[in-house]
Amino acid sequence: MFRAAGPGDFAGVLRLYRQLNADDPELADGVGPAVFDRILRTEGLHLFVLDLDGALVATTYLNVIPNLSRSAAPYAVVENVVVEESLRGTGLGKQIVAGTLQAAWDAGCYKAMLMTGSRRPSTHAFYRACGFSGDAKTAYLARPR
Repeated sequence: MFRAAGPGDFAGVLRLYRQLNADDPELADGVGPAVFDRILRTEGLHLFVLDLDGALVATTYLNVIPNLSRSAAPYAVVENVVVEESLRGTGLGKQIVAGTLQAAWDAGCYKAMLMTGSRRPSTHAFYRACGFSGDAKTAYLARPR
C-alpha cells in the first residue's frame, strides 16, 4: 500500500536509507526522530512509503516547492528513492515512483525533477521507464567546502 509515512515509520525509513547510503554516519542521539517529525509536519514535504503486510519495502521523498514562474505553478523534487534490496526488480520501485509523481501532479506541479548519483545503466533505465527524461536539463551540484 502506497501511503504517507507516519510517526511509527521512522525505523523502517532509516533502515531503507542505510541501504541507499551504507556509509552515512550514524545520527546523533535524538537528531533523527526530531528531523523525521519536522519532515512529517512541514507543508510541502511528503515522505511516502510502500507498506507490504506491515513491512516498509520502499520509500520516496517529495518536495513541492512554491514558484512564481509558470503561472505560479509549483514544481517538485523527488529524492531518496529506495526499494528493499531483496525486492528490487519486482515492480515496487515503479509503484512508489508512480504514486509520488501522482502526488506531485495532484499538488499542481508543472514538473518533477530528480537526480541520481548512480552510474549504472539499469538505474537510468529505471528512471526513464518511470517517465523521467535524462536529456531535458543539465544538473549541477554544489557542496559546502
